[in-house]
Amino acid sequence: MTKKQKKTLARILVAAALFAAALLIVHFIEMPWWAGVLVMAVPYLFIGWDILFEAGKKIFTGQVFDECLLMTVASLGALALCVVEKNAHEAHEAAAIMLFYQVGELFQSIAVGRSRKSVSALLDMMPESANLEENGELKTVMPEEVPLGATIVVRPGERVPLDGVVLEGDSELNTASLTGESQPRSVSAGEEVLSGCVNLTGVLRVRTTKPFSESTVSKIMELVENAGINKSKSEGFIAKFARVYTPIVTATALLLALVPPLIIGLSTGNFSFAETWRPFVHAALMFLIVSCPCALVISVPMSFFGGIGGASAKGILIKGSIYVEQTAKCKTAVFDKTGTLTEGRFVLSEVRAENGDNDALLLLAAAVEKYSTHPLAAAIREAVSGREPSEASEHKEIAGKGVCALVNGKKVCAGNAKLMADEGVDAPAVNAAGSTVYLCENGAYLGSVTVSDAIKSDSKKALADLRALGISTLMLTGDRRESAEKTAAELGIDTCRYELLPGDKVEIVADLTKDEKPGETVIFVGDGINDAPVLARADVGFAMGAFGSDAAIEAADVVLLNDKVSDVARTVGICRKTMKIVRQNIAFALAVKLAILVFLGLIAVIPALKPLESDAGEVAVFADVGVSVLAILNAMRAMT
Repeated sequence: MTKKQKKTLARILVAAALFAAALLIVHFIEMPWWAGVLVMAVPYLFIGWDILFEAGKKIFTGQVFDECLLMTVASLGALALCVVEKNAHEAHEAAAIMLFYQVGELFQSIAVGRSRKSVSALLDMMPESANLEENGELKTVMPEEVPLGATIVVRPGERVPLDGVVLEGDSELNTASLTGESQPRSVSAGEEVLSGCVNLTGVLRVRTTKPFSESTVSKIMELVENAGINKSKSEGFIAKFARVYTPIVTATALLLALVPPLIIGLSTGNFSFAETWRPFVHAALMFLIVSCPCALVISVPMSFFGGIGGASAKGILIKGSIYVEQTAKCKTAVFDKTGTLTEGRFVLSEVRAENGDNDALLLLAAAVEKYSTHPLAAAIREAVSGREPSEASEHKEIAGKGVCALVNGKKVCAGNAKLMADEGVDAPAVNAAGSTVYLCENGAYLGSVTVSDAIKSDSKKALADLRALGISTLMLTGDRRESAEKTAAELGIDTCRYELLPGDKVEIVADLTKDEKPGETVIFVGDGINDAPVLARADVGFAMGAFGSDAAIEAADVVLLNDKVSDVARTVGICRKTMKIVRQNIAFALAVKLAILVFLGLIAVIPALKPLESDAGEVAVFADVGVSVLAILNAMRAMT
């Protein structure tokens, strides 16, 4: 609890004690009616003075139609009835209204505080300073003052203040504040570091690659701060509903207090307050309390905020409640392949030597590819890391085809089928997922090495989780058919489209959104800069955020900071749970209020129910404050 919440709790406890004492005094000690009203006014004013003040202030500013006005009119009306009837026995209703209302406000404050805590925890990752290295000396400056390309020093225990590349040093980074991942990440010279991470062990010298305003931590904070801008349809409806609903309720209560008594009085000639006016004035006051839209106005936005806050604590940033609502309705998930379902880096997947000696063939390929900058060559060299391949000379790279070199005086070529054809070699077709490098020696075919993009460890489970949620999956890739179909089959993807350009992906997603049924949405998950257009075109775009491109993060509606594909299904689950809670709160609040309004109406018109009129105040207070508290407690489940 905050200091303010503790103060409010203490005030409620004191008011409750005063209220109990006043009840005993009024009901068990003989005194004039006006003295009883004054006694009950003590707990009433003690607990409700700020609500009365707020209502008065809003009347003068023109913002009259809110819960403070409703509570004020209802409670003062209850006291006015006591004065008119010269009876203090029902003055407790006024104090009870204010007391229970403050209890509801305390619950709301605690619940909002808890939901904000998960989001505001991200503020802790904002670095306060940077150690700028200039002329061999360190100077402590604000991160905003560090120029692009400058060298900064990050000591153990400090946060990395800006994005950059390690120039010198080895260390472990705690990335939990960025990704939700507790496992430390090792970094060394040449590797990228992101702002917001905590340096755990060694000293790092880092060259900055982005100004602070464009750094990862700044972008994340901007996303969090702007999350409330994009309102969901449900949240927008409730806000508009409250603005129209409250004046209607106030006017209806006024009509209820005036019209029926006038009709009865004119028809019977009896204008006695006790017999004609009192039941309807009392019913109107109770109607005001019951009809207060607190439960909806508070709990619905809070449910969305709780869902967004709970997701952010797990490394998932949702840019607004509208995307919570849209994601919950997802029926089709479309995935980019490279860097999303796969690691985005090539690894050796298969070696086929004609003579059966796969190890010797791989070493020979590494010797020929020794100086090539092609990603396939890098993957082949990595596969023999720690072993020394044969010496090769006179390396010659043939653009778009491969590499030739001399090994032990023999011409060895490694490349695609076109290069083999140029060398007069009839290379057999290799049916394997990935890119195949063929090898020949002095015109004789030696075999092939296949390199493919490694599938992420959690991709298969992620897609299985989506299927369990009733979501169909589609993979879009620029890869050739064989590679795409093998990846799709391995992951269990429903449909795959291959050999696509970025524009093709946009058209496919546009067609899917055009054909979707009402109440269903399409999400797209990608990471690269070429995914930005399709991320923006989908109903909801998911970006693999921590190491994805800035363009993808900017275009996306949901950012998965830890780059885990499994977080797609997790996000859908969080959003569906949040929407379920929103619907529960709306249905519960309206149902209870309607039932109690009917009950109060019956008391006003059925003589046999008149004895229950003395309990109407407590019932009305429960319909407002009790329902609000229960709805708020239910909304808090969205944070878990």
